[in-house]
Amino acid sequence: MLKEEYKVYREKMKKSIDSVVSDFDAVRAGRANAAVLNRISVDYYGTPTPIQQIASVGTPDPRTLLITPWDASALRSIEKAILESDLGINPSNDGKSIRLLFPQLTEERRKELVKQIRKYAEGGKVAVRNIRRDAVDHFKKMQKASEITEDELKIAEKDLQKLTDDSCKEIDALLASKEKELMSV
Repeated sequence: MLKEEYKVYREKMKKSIDSVVSDFDAVRAGRANAAVLNRISVDYYGTPTPIQQIASVGTPDPRTLLITPWDASALRSIEKAILESDLGINPSNDGKSIRLLFPQLTEERRKELVKQIRKYAEGGKVAVRNIRRDAVDHFKKMQKASEITEDELKIAEKDLQKLTDDSCKEIDALLASKEKELMSV
């Protein structure tokens, strides 16, 4: 019975890790990556719309993203959304498409990005620990309601701690990998 209960919390922790991965993907590492556009929404006919839904995004070379809207009238809106975002890149509009040229990262900018991804990682760990706390509270309520024994509660707490530790180690490994990527580009 407890194994089914763990599954819910394991999935929640996995979602937290996935969220950290998506945050890491949005951090540009000096080369063109379409994932940096994931958080940018364009005002398209009054509706906030992700760029990928109104344009094709390609990488003609390692340092360039080429955004070609399917509707030419969206070009200005896309350009405006990119300028207003925290991407830090000025788009160049040729009338048909938008080019984003990713400059080589400076040492100072790399260090800023490392600080940013460390915050993302810590946020992910906090989320995992909150899930553990909620799970322990849930099991304590079950024990109070005599649905599980005190021994089962102790086992659940131990298993949840292991699950939490494993999730935090996974986040640390992702962080180390992303740091290495940022510092070696």
